[in-house]
Amino acid sequence: MDFITYEQDGFVGIVTINRPQALNALNSQVLEELSSTFDAIDLETTRAVVLTGAGEKSFVAGADIGEMSTLTKAEGEAFGKKGNDVFRKIETFPIPVIAAVNGFALGGGCEISMSCDIRICSENAVFGQPEVGLGITPGFGGTQRLSRLVSPGMAKQLIYTARNIKADEAFRIGLVNAVYPLEELLPAAKKMAAGIAANAPIAVRNCKKAINEGLQVDIDQAIVIEEKLFGDCFETEDQKAGMGNFLEKDKEKKLKVVPFQNK
Repeated sequence: MDFITYEQDGFVGIVTINRPQALNALNSQVLEELSSTFDAIDLETTRAVVLTGAGEKSFVAGADIGEMSTLTKAEGEAFGKKGNDVFRKIETFPIPVIAAVNGFALGGGCEISMSCDIRICSENAVFGQPEVGLGITPGFGGTQRLSRLVSPGMAKQLIYTARNIKADEAFRIGLVNAVYPLEELLPAAKKMAAGIAANAPIAVRNCKKAINEGLQVDIDQAIVIEEKLFGDCFETEDQKAGMGNFLEKDKEKKLKVVPFQNK
């Protein structure tokens, strides 16, 4: 891998887009390496993933404009599909993915963060979909995910105006869950991922699947999806251990209660 690094920290995997000389911009090679990296993650030993960018200036500054500038109509559509396929892989990855957004998250950078389950960012983070200023539309899911995450009206405003927003506004509109000083961002992401990893892995996976799939259908169909994934958890070792531990602690708590004696 030339542009992607992977680190394992307990049950947490850390994927870093490592192309700082280009502010971690996404070209075809980066997208291919990112796809291969996620394919290689061992789901037996990894329960959550943190995705971030190398350096202090940029998470991902966008797709590589130098590569895109000479594309034909057919090549542009193919490049959009390549990015969408990778981002969809992240979105539907069986375990949670947390985006630790350090600095610029513009165009494809904003789009890849939105394909993650949770977004937290540094105080110097900047988000935006500047594509219309370059004569194109967002091509890696920006028109679809932004309107689902914030609101159609806010998404249209940000996309039509090509205006960038800072971390505090991204938090205000619900694009990110939390804002941290830069030096605290990655530790906070790792801590959150470790907290997720400490929970029952089958249950966490099923929760992700239920939320993602349920959002695509009406409430009556969504409830059926939840019912099936709820039932799927039973008879697993996680469920037996989790409920068994709860009942044992409850039993011990009751034994410690001293009955009131009226003298």
